[in-house]
Amino acid sequence: MTSASARTRAGAVTFRLVGYLFLVEIVSGVLQGYYVPLIPDLVEHLGIRDADFNWFEAAQLLLSAIVVPVLAKLGDMFGHKRILLASTALTAGASWWLAFTGDFTSFLLAWALQGFYVVWLPLEVALIFDRGRATGTAASATRRAAGLLVVALEAGAIIGALGGGRIFRALGEQVTPTLAVPAVAVTLVFFAVLFGVPESTPVPGRRLDTGGFVLLTLALLTITSGLTFLRLSGPESWWVYLLMAGGVALVVPFVRRELRHPDPAIDVRVLRQPSMWPIQLTAGLVGISILGAQAPLSTFAGTDPVNGYGLGLAADEISNVIGAYLVAMIVGALLFPLVSTRFSPRVALIAAAFLVAGGYLAFVPFHDSVLHVTVNMIVAGMGSGALVGALPAAAAAAAPRGQTGVATALTNTTKTIGGSFASAVFAVLLVAAGAEAVTATASSLAGYLAVFAICGVGALIAAVLLFLVPRLAFADPAPDAPDPGRVTA
Repeated sequence: MTSASARTRAGAVTFRLVGYLFLVEIVSGVLQGYYVPLIPDLVEHLGIRDADFNWFEAAQLLLSAIVVPVLAKLGDMFGHKRILLASTALTAGASWWLAFTGDFTSFLLAWALQGFYVVWLPLEVALIFDRGRATGTAASATRRAAGLLVVALEAGAIIGALGGGRIFRALGEQVTPTLAVPAVAVTLVFFAVLFGVPESTPVPGRRLDTGGFVLLTLALLTITSGLTFLRLSGPESWWVYLLMAGGVALVVPFVRRELRHPDPAIDVRVLRQPSMWPIQLTAGLVGISILGAQAPLSTFAGTDPVNGYGLGLAADEISNVIGAYLVAMIVGALLFPLVSTRFSPRVALIAAAFLVAGGYLAFVPFHDSVLHVTVNMIVAGMGSGALVGALPAAAAAAAPRGQTGVATALTNTTKTIGGSFASAVFAVLLVAAGAEAVTATASSLAGYLAVFAICGVGALIAAVLLFLVPRLAFADPAPDAPDPGRVTA
């Protein structure tokens, strides 16, 4: 065996590597689904109001928007496995803290710190891409692996959602042992990463652009804080608009600094490339539906039809509809690499964005029955599942060596900002339209249709933007003797 082939085999994306990362994403999904059915009991446990639980979600979103780019950059500098271990340790510590705390402030801090898990998928994609770089098939291998990781993520979410309430009842409705279950899972995953995942190869001579990250953090903090307070305080709070405007204004000195810096926090020149900026904007646009539309979909399905719309479904029936959506996401994640191979990654991305757009725009004429809603969510779910894994993989393929972690993490950050924007706007729309409803807690049909239309139009804009991506972007380098049976464009 030649030294070149030995290096290629050593750098291959192996089933063993993907298997260990598969376990990590299952736990990530469990964290996202496990606590949802427990929310009423956690509210009682903490002695707070239902509305106060919104602060936990807001704090976690704020933390994830801030820390993900920094941790991803550290992964590029020092090794993605090392930062994956550190973030897993922090998540495990926060999960254990959740289990043993009983007051609002401590629970809020622990819940926010648990949000370090959001950097797992970007780091995993960067690690896989770096591992496959030596083989010349990093892009395609990363797409396949990312699809499997999304399968694990959604399967974990289903496991968590189904298991949280059942475990709570099985443990005699005791909060502490119930919350210890995900803490144990995260702790075990730490050792899976420690002993099962190889380290990536960082580029030497890098340094952390502290000033750049401070500016970026302040910008993200003010923008996402403004969006959060817009949702919580309402559109009449004029100061939230000043807060968001201040965050946008901070982008200008940040960009100027990054263009001058020899090793910037975010390489703006890379972001301006035609294979990168549409990907990042697409992540933000589809974040509107992926992160922002789930609560309106649930409340729409549960609304009493006496209001002239809604399905009047009970909680378990709503769970079945959401389950269909999650299964559709799994199917979309599995199909994406196959479509990419048959046509091209660009075509597959465009098709996925059109599926999301079609699914949500279909709500405008078709929303009167469980069948209508379920079919719409399945269509949107297939596109969403494809994009969740495909966007960070595409960003990794478009990034230069040493910047894969930051590029993949930015898709998460822009998705979070899109979701925060959507949550704020949707809350305002539904509250403003509530005066037309019959029952006290309902909104109006016009409010919900506006929400679904925004989701669909956002995804439609993303699909159009992806046409601007170069035709052969995100594909593996052409081999010296190409396979005539393989379609590369």
